[in-house]
Amino acid sequence: MASVLGSCSTAATLASRPLSSRTYRTSIASLSLTPGKSFGRKFYGGIGIHGKKRSQFHVTNVATEISPSEQAKRVAAKENQRPVYPFAAIVGQDEMKLCLLLNVIDPKIGGVMIMGDRGTGKSTTVRSLVDLLPEIKVVSGDPYNSDPEDPESMGAEVRESIVKGEQLPVIKTKINMVDLPLGATEDRVCGTIDIEKALTEGVKAFEPGLLAKANRGILYVDEVNLLDDHLVDVLLDSAASGWNTVEREGISISHPARFILIGSGNPEEGELRPQLLDRFGMHAQVGTVRDAELRVKIVEERARFDKNPKEFRVSYEAEQEKLQEQIGAARSYLPSVQIDQDLKVKISKVCAELNVDGLRGDIVTNRAAKALAALKGRDKVTPEDIATVIPNCLRHRLRKDPLESIDSGLLVIEKFYEVFS
Repeated sequence: MASVLGSCSTAATLASRPLSSRTYRTSIASLSLTPGKSFGRKFYGGIGIHGKKRSQFHVTNVATEISPSEQAKRVAAKENQRPVYPFAAIVGQDEMKLCLLLNVIDPKIGGVMIMGDRGTGKSTTVRSLVDLLPEIKVVSGDPYNSDPEDPESMGAEVRESIVKGEQLPVIKTKINMVDLPLGATEDRVCGTIDIEKALTEGVKAFEPGLLAKANRGILYVDEVNLLDDHLVDVLLDSAASGWNTVEREGISISHPARFILIGSGNPEEGELRPQLLDRFGMHAQVGTVRDAELRVKIVEERARFDKNPKEFRVSYEAEQEKLQEQIGAARSYLPSVQIDQDLKVKISKVCAELNVDGLRGDIVTNRAAKALAALKGRDKVTPEDIATVIPNCLRHRLRKDPLESIDSGLLVIEKFYEVFS
C-alpha cells in the first residue's frame, strides 16, 4: 500500500528545500487503519459529516429491500464481467494514482487529465478505479441516477414526483464509470428524441445517451486529444452547465449531466484544445519506468494477471478493501477539513504571480489540498499538502511559451517555494 500515495516527483523537488521542520512527502504510513491510530473512532464516528445540502422540496424516501434472488443475480453479473486489473496492484505512477483518488474523495475537484508515453498504464489505472468507487443513493429505475436529496441532480420526472409528494423508491448503487468511444455519434452521447412518437402521439419519447448514464459518475475518454471537435463542444457545454440539452425539430429536453471528467492521451499524438484542458481540475504527467527491477516486477504481475485473473484479484482483495475503507472514511471526514486564511491567500498569490487565467486554479488547489488532508486523516490543511497537489492543479493552466524548455510543474514548484518560504 505504500506505493499508493508515494512521493510524487514534484513533491520530491521540495523535499530538498527546508521550507519547514517537516519534510514534503505524501507517505501512506500515516493512513494506517490500525485501531487507535490515525483512523480511530473519531474518524469513523461520523463527526466529519456536516452541512449536508438540503433539498428545497420535502422529500419522502422509501428504501427498497433487495430480494435474495436479486442479490444473487447482481453477484453473478459481477462475476461474469470482464476482470479488471486491481488498483492496488499497479506499480509506480504515484502522481496519477493520487490525482484519481483525490477526485473520488471530492468529485467537485473536476476530474483529471493524464498525459504520458504510450504503454505506461494510463487506461489500465483509470479502469481499475471501478472497484474503489463508493456507493451513492439513487432513485430506483431513473435513467439519470437522480439524487433523491438534491434538486440540482434530479431529472424532470423525479422532481415533478417529489413536488407532488409522491414516495420514491431509493436504492444504493456504485458510482458509474462510462467510457466515451472516439467514434461515438453525437446522438449516442447526448441522447435522441423519437420524432415519430412525438408527432403522432404528442409524447416526448427520449432515449438517454452516455451523458445521462454518466450523471453523478465518471466519464472517461481515452485518447481525448483525438476526440472530434463536435463531441468536444458537447462535453464543454455539459461540463460548464452541469446539464445536457437536446434540441430536435422544435422539441427540447434537458437532464442533469454532472460528471467527473477523466481523460488520457499521448502528447505526441496532438495537443488538446485549451478550452477543454481548462475543464480538467488536475493534470498528471506519466513517464516510462526506467528502473530495471520495477519493470521486471510490472511484467511479472501482468503475466500473473493474464494467466489467472480471478486468482490474481483474490491476492489483492485485502489491500483493495483497505483502500476502499480509507476512501470512504476520507469522504465522510472531508466536510470538517479546514484551511487557514493565510494559506488561502498564499495559494492565490502563487496563481496570480504565475499569470493563471481565471480562478479555477485557486478553487481546485484549495479543494485538492483539503481532499489530501482528509485522506491522511487530518482536519487541517498543511503547506505540505498544498506542495503536493499545486503542480497538478496549475501546470496545465500556465500560458505556453514555445521557447521555454523547463517543465511547467517545476515552474509552479519554484513559485510555490518563493511565496511560502
